[in-house]
Amino acid sequence: MAKIRKKGKAPAKTRMRKRLRFAKTRLHELWMITKALTDTKHPILVHIIPMRRCNLDCTYCNEYDDVSKPVPLQEMKERLDILADMGTTIITISGGEPLMHPDLDEIIRHTRKRGMMAGLITNGFFLNKERIERLNDAGLEHLQISIDNAVPDEVSKKSLKTLDGRLEMLSEFAVFRVNINSVLGGGVKNPEDALTIAHRAVELGFTSTVGIIHDHDGQLKPLGKREQEIFEEIMELGKRSFSRFNEFQHNVARGKEHDWKCRAGSRYLYICENGLVHWCSQQRGYPGIPLREYTDERRHREYYTHKGCAPRCTVSCVQQVGILDNWRGPQTLQPEPASRADLVQIAK
Repeated sequence: MAKIRKKGKAPAKTRMRKRLRFAKTRLHELWMITKALTDTKHPILVHIIPMRRCNLDCTYCNEYDDVSKPVPLQEMKERLDILADMGTTIITISGGEPLMHPDLDEIIRHTRKRGMMAGLITNGFFLNKERIERLNDAGLEHLQISIDNAVPDEVSKKSLKTLDGRLEMLSEFAVFRVNINSVLGGGVKNPEDALTIAHRAVELGFTSTVGIIHDHDGQLKPLGKREQEIFEEIMELGKRSFSRFNEFQHNVARGKEHDWKCRAGSRYLYICENGLVHWCSQQRGYPGIPLREYTDERRHREYYTHKGCAPRCTVSCVQQVGILDNWRGPQTLQPEPASRADLVQIAK
């Protein structure tokens, strides 16, 4: 692997903008938690897909294609307006590869204009100084890149060797928060790579998290002994991250089912490129209702609906949202087709 350069120093103006943006983001996060604890009737986090197309084809991924066109800007703004009117706190833009969308900056800007926090999940391949400055100006608050290995292989091209120069540019020029997510499990050949990636993230001033590659149904696959050791070490490095509260990840690493209340469809929404609401990226198809028709009553119903996939789920963002409501709201309803308006109690 090529020698990794040390962290560059951001210009003074950038450092000042970064401190200001970080302070505002922290206030938004505290407001999010307060609002979530006092009111259960609004979405906390929404993942929205402006395009399914991606420039990569990582073999473990089931969330991309190579043909889809971007959702038109006006349609994206209308979807964001609906979500803002629901009281949504955080919008995370994902894909596919969202940086391929020609109007991404305007999507972020509109998100912030409507009072919602704006995050972005990207593979990082389209980042450069000019693109980072545009994201700064649009008001982006958080960016995450998942890096799968130290050098590219047949499983994934998202390697530290490929992306390190872009990470340095983020360290020097980004005023938004950056998280680097390393991965374990699945087709990852060398689990030690995850440690290398995590240490590099911390060196550059980013937060570090670790994800466990799930199967194609989003269900857990236990890690091996050495992988579990690496997982625990990276979790210690990630003490600055919200993920430190996620006990479920330790259960996932051990292949142990986790007892929690999934609020997908209510507190967490996944909006696909077709504008349909789904439980999450791994349960696309249910309820599959157009966002324009996704009523308050439906969200209320899903809040109290038991999800049979929850104990073996590995979808971290949904688990994080669930932390805020795990102590309340017993789930006594069972999933019903979207065409059914009545709420059916689970048989006792």
